[in-house]
Amino acid sequence: MLGSASEQFNIHDAKTNLSRIIERVERGEEIVISRAGHPVAKVVPLVRRAERRGRGSLRGRLVLGPDWDSADTNAAIADDFESMP
Repeated sequence: MLGSASEQFNIHDAKTNLSRIIERVERGEEIVISRAGHPVAKVVPLVRRAERRGRGSLRGRLVLGPDWDSADTNAAIADDFESMP
């Protein structure tokens, strides 16, 4: 949660309420886990990666030129990579 304090759970409560904590994190909240009143961990939402649907998912959306795999194109790409530090 941007701009607001994270809610804090002690370890015992976190174990008891793990499913609820995960639901809250999925909604964007950050939860702090503490031991004896001292924060020791933070549960935060993961940034989702692009959804990939498997092979062929770009069919009809990706257009390749007729020379995409030509010797000249491959040589140009190899030159680009060789010039990298």
